[in-house]
Amino acid sequence: MKVGIVGGTGEIGEGMALRLSQRHEVFIGSRERDKAQTCSLSCRTLLGSLELPCRVQGCDNQEAVDSAEIVILAVPFPHAANTISTLKGFGGKIVVSPINPIQRAEYFFHAPPPEGSAGLMVKRLLPADARLCVAFNNIAANRWRDLEKPLRYSVAVCGDDPTAKERVMELAGSVPELEAFDAGPLAVSPMVESLTPLLLNIGKYSRMKDVGVRFL
Repeated sequence: MKVGIVGGTGEIGEGMALRLSQRHEVFIGSRERDKAQTCSLSCRTLLGSLELPCRVQGCDNQEAVDSAEIVILAVPFPHAANTISTLKGFGGKIVVSPINPIQRAEYFFHAPPPEGSAGLMVKRLLPADARLCVAFNNIAANRWRDLEKPLRYSVAVCGDDPTAKERVMELAGSVPELEAFDAGPLAVSPMVESLTPLLLNIGKYSRMKDVGVRFL
């Protein structure tokens, strides 16, 4: 598959690029092309040192959208709406939102927009024919980047387009030991996103690092 990562130079974006570029053609997007190219070089260097395959190139965010079959929006929630507004070409494409609206006080909590979830907000901002799925929300950035450890996690995928869901589940399943599950329609996205602050709280109060989920 051809996978574009908008915001691909952030911790989650780069981590996803490291895993996915071993089996897919990945376009790391950024507002700054030079930054994306530097990131892609780092990915190639690291994977090469581990004698792992890598197909990745750096570009600006618009080129990442234009070049991809599947576009992953790896941007923090506070910047999501503004980033999407600067881009075009989402029509007909599969778009994946791993975005979690989280705030922190004494503890972490789900702080969704008026739509009810980041996914539902993204749906409003995209063209009507964009094929949106919410997925990859509950895996910590450090886990994506730690290539010495397999991703023994489950990925909940929700969306209203069955074919798009199947493709995203296939993408998730291409990463060794990562297992995808159909979580239902996009209306389920608040449940999926709200798992992440729960995991952060478990990590904080139970003194655990990078807590994830696995469905058995």
